[in-house]
Amino acid sequence: MTKLPAPDATRAPDRINLATGTDGGGACASKDTMLDAARKAGKSDILDQYAADYPVDPARGPHDQPQSMCPAFGSLRVGLRMKRTATVLSGSACCVYGLTFTSHFYGARRTVGYVPFSSETLVTGKLFEDIKEAVEGLADPANYDAIIVTNLCVPTASGVPLRLLKKQINGVRIIGIDVPGFGIPTHAEAKDVLAGAMLKYAREEVATGPVPAPKTRSDRPSVALLGEMFPADPVVIGQMLEPLGLAAGPVVPTREWRELYAALDCSVAAAIHPFYTASVREFETAGRPVIGSAPVGADGTAAWLQSLGDTLGLPQDKVDSVKNTMIGAIKGALAAQPIKGRITVSGYEGSELLVARLLVESGAEVPYVGSACPKTRWSDADREWLEAKGVRVNFRASLEEDIAAVEEFRPDLAIGTTPVVQHAKAKAVPALYFTNLISARPLMGPAGAGSLATVINGAMGNKARFDAMRDFFEGVGTQHAAGVWEDTPVDRPKFRKKYAALNEAARKAAEAVGT
Repeated sequence: MTKLPAPDATRAPDRINLATGTDGGGACASKDTMLDAARKAGKSDILDQYAADYPVDPARGPHDQPQSMCPAFGSLRVGLRMKRTATVLSGSACCVYGLTFTSHFYGARRTVGYVPFSSETLVTGKLFEDIKEAVEGLADPANYDAIIVTNLCVPTASGVPLRLLKKQINGVRIIGIDVPGFGIPTHAEAKDVLAGAMLKYAREEVATGPVPAPKTRSDRPSVALLGEMFPADPVVIGQMLEPLGLAAGPVVPTREWRELYAALDCSVAAAIHPFYTASVREFETAGRPVIGSAPVGADGTAAWLQSLGDTLGLPQDKVDSVKNTMIGAIKGALAAQPIKGRITVSGYEGSELLVARLLVESGAEVPYVGSACPKTRWSDADREWLEAKGVRVNFRASLEEDIAAVEEFRPDLAIGTTPVVQHAKAKAVPALYFTNLISARPLMGPAGAGSLATVINGAMGNKARFDAMRDFFEGVGTQHAAGVWEDTPVDRPKFRKKYAALNEAARKAAEAVGT
């Protein structure tokens, strides 16, 4: 029989903590646990930058971070939309599966690369070597301009150092980013993480020498447009800019690498979506001024054009001429398709305030607008305008707050995320999903005016159908009595309380394992 070595008295005993949110971990550990682990693993700098760029309010208690889909979906979506760009994920297999599924559900047509790991490769550093090997094998300039490598929660918390990857392999740019759910509040802001990283890389390329010219480039000064929007909106903005001697530049996030150079070459950047903090920083570092809001509705269009004119020093008579033409056309379109009714607005795309402005100018009563994105100086103009109209504006809105607004204001229509829509419809209140049914329409200029009216008025016109369905299903039960029963279940709060106490005792016992 082999004799075992004597125990090392100086070695700390192995401990396994099975309780979520304590010293254990894994993909489902608590936010604080993961943050602490990431800082100990050397990720403090990037986490501090994220905290500054995408602030949350700890005073909000358990709802300091809004409920959104996995943040990495945002950056993944940006990468998958770019031509000649490969996307590689490093994270738990369940996370990668969910992100890949969701991306393809939303129309991605490109393969998502995955570097798997085990406890051994994660702890020993072999995971980084596996990522490095995968990137080197993928870096073919015939196929790619760039490769995006993304650390999800576990590799970020474990300190996998993507910053040590080569910046370029065979002429292919390598961009490594950390997109942890415990460091970035929403998937909308994760779009900015990647967009900002690519702008930074492109800006540094421009600073070191000549770069390839964009496929299309206007001979007029351009306005770069920051934030995803309906494809017709940049065209409409371009039509507004033409009489001013300007052109609409690329939309950031871009669809191919060379568009980044054209974006940085703009005369001014327009933060249509105001939460792109990292991207704004790159434009300002490049010496480009940035303006907020957007040409939405008559008031919004007039203010945006004036801001543009003031920033670029355009002749006031030219600005006034364009304003007068646009305002007349927009007011005519709004008057032709008015919206009458009370509407609450909420979402996590970042354009919620713009939609609320357009609804108010269309004649709707909008008592509440909630956005999961943060308040920034680029949204101040929209917030101030809405508040002057009596609208309650709530940044970093939680699901509970959005639902509470539906309960408080009893709208004729609720626009929101899926669970808000579900809640409203269960109350026989017509509702529309913001992302698929509102974001998928033009908002800017005359084309945007009235664009929402058909779907909004159509939804509000369905109130009678919701009432009929509610009456039809009346009596089927809710909560503990949900369903159709011969004998309706009796609510037993004492029974629930007893077993809640037993479950809590079991949780504490599990937490004590190994201590």
